[in-house]
Amino acid sequence: MTDALYAQDAYLRTAPADLVAVTQAGHLVLRASLFYPTGGGQPGDTGSVEFAGQTVTIADCVKGEAGNIDLVPAPGQNLPAPGASGTQTLDWARRYRLMRMHSALHLLSVVLPFPVTGGAIGAQKSRLDFNMPEAPEDKAEVEAALNALIAADHPVSEGWISEAELDANPGLVKTMSVAPPRGAGKIRLVRIGAADAPVDLQPCGGTHVRRTGEIGAVVLGKIEKKGRQNRRVSITLAG
Repeated sequence: MTDALYAQDAYLRTAPADLVAVTQAGHLVLRASLFYPTGGGQPGDTGSVEFAGQTVTIADCVKGEAGNIDLVPAPGQNLPAPGASGTQTLDWARRYRLMRMHSALHLLSVVLPFPVTGGAIGAQKSRLDFNMPEAPEDKAEVEAALNALIAADHPVSEGWISEAELDANPGLVKTMSVAPPRGAGKIRLVRIGAADAPVDLQPCGGTHVRRTGEIGAVVLGKIEKKGRQNRRVSITLAG
């Protein structure tokens, strides 16, 4: 099982790379990975791994077998053999935008307190789908409320609860389409705000900023009708 460095510190940009396997699909499996694998609406990280002067460009990152994390090289590259060691480096500019977007979407689910039916995080635009029969009457008011939460510079932290504790508190789960991963015996929670009075608290395995002020101002995009009761709300980063 790959050691998930991104879960220990989302701000790590480089780390040693020890290649333990190359899969039949040509994916690289490292002993420990900075790269976040696609999941929970957040896309996989990109970047590079350098082995003894040979640089392998990483175009994607996905979940592999038996708890491994697979780095997907860009096509047409020569790959090193297992046992090689070197340095892994994230495309930090892209990852950091994804972190800002992910934290912003958690706050959007606070401003619009409806069940979440889907979502997608992107470096340029992100969105949440809500089980919301009618669109908000004042889009500018929603945008202002979201930016006020961001500007309040709330701390963002994580904690863990057991699966039994989650079952006893089903209201923590906001997403109707994606269930928190189970099987490990514990569930990761992402908290925005103070421990005794959080602004938001929900299961999440993704990467986030340390404080909401890092997100910066966001712009609310179109609110689209995607079904009888489904509304899609998009956001972009202002800078």
